Amino acid sequence: MNGANDGRSPPSSRESEPDDERSDSSPEPRRPPIYVLEGNTLHTRLTRELGVNYPFVSDGMAFVSLPPLVIAVSEAGGVGMLGAAPEPADVLDVRLQTIQAGTRRPFGVNFLMAQRDGRHSTTREHIEACIARRVPVVSFHGGLPPEEWVAAMRAAGVRVWVQAPSGEVARQALLLGVDGLIAQGRQASGLNQSTTPTLALVRELRALTDSVPVLAAGGIADGLSAARALFHGADGVWVGTRMVASVEAHAHPAYKQRIVDGDAGDTDVTTVFGREWPGHRMRVLRNRVVREWTGREGRVPMPMATPERVGTTRLFPGTPGGGPLVDVPRHSAFVPTPDTEGDLEEMAMPASGASMARIESVLPAGQIVVELMERARRVLADPHGLDADADEDGRG
Repeated sequence: MNGANDGRSPPSSRESEPDDERSDSSPEPRRPPIYVLEGNTLHTRLTRELGVNYPFVSDGMAFVSLPPLVIAVSEAGGVGMLGAAPEPADVLDVRLQTIQAGTRRPFGVNFLMAQRDGRHSTTREHIEACIARRVPVVSFHGGLPPEEWVAAMRAAGVRVWVQAPSGEVARQALLLGVDGLIAQGRQASGLNQSTTPTLALVRELRALTDSVPVLAAGGIADGLSAARALFHGADGVWVGTRMVASVEAHAHPAYKQRIVDGDAGDTDVTTVFGREWPGHRMRVLRNRVVREWTGREGRVPMPMATPERVGTTRLFPGTPGGGPLVDVPRHSAFVPTPDTEGDLEEMAMPASGASMARIESVLPAGQIVVELMERARRVLADPHGLDADADEDGRG
């Protein structure tokens, strides 16, 4: 799957590094980027607007989608999205500089708009950082951004996308003047307010507008699921769970392995991890704490005056020093990363069961992008059977 560009596909922004070259800080050899070969393209409105090879966007997952994953996806011809965790704007700026040092290809930042104690973790300072660094795409999930933010970013040439779990949210987003919609189906991992299957929601949003790209999110993890989404009207795919099980994802190794080992029926939608965002539904792996409380979340004792600790983690993973070591309280939405120590049976591990059913191993992110998209291209060349919703697994 690796190979040099022949000059007709967009060239890689970095030179290939020898396999035996080692950095001073790591004993592991640095992997060369996955180059896009001529012919390895799948054109849609999304690829034309952004000038990328593939209509593949990696989900900007907080704590997991850090610069190494963003760079790997963008260098492979997709669009890598940084997951902006609840962290100061200056930490975000460091991450943006790291990404821009690693790739000149399009990338983006994904912000959470769910409120905590009546306040947003995303602030105007975060938006100004994206404008100052000329980030190509900024997306929002868990709520809509203020109209003034949308106007400011668009005036600066930043494309604004919104993750819509319903047609109503999509209509509100279009009134704000957004440049793209992400159809978040009920199969999608993480914070998820959707009750509509992914393909049905794609068709609903496509019928709502033909003026902006629509991406499919939820249950996209292989070439067939991507082809089906594109066939049903999506301009691209938004891929989360499959990217957790990538080499570059900043996820705990045991979390990655559970993604590989899991199947369609191994997730639940629950509000049990509501310490930070009470009442917000999350699709997560079914572990001990999820089995214990799902269906009776109203009896979860939160907030507790002295919360029970289930582990520790770094507050700003992937930055110099990693930030302070902090406790992970029970029922917290903190996702386990390589910096996390503790009982993963008590922690939130976002995942889509529909995606896990299609994942067999942890792979380099660039390889995932190219192989998934190339398979989708071959399926679309002979689209027999793609008109059905046969693979819309109700178990998520």
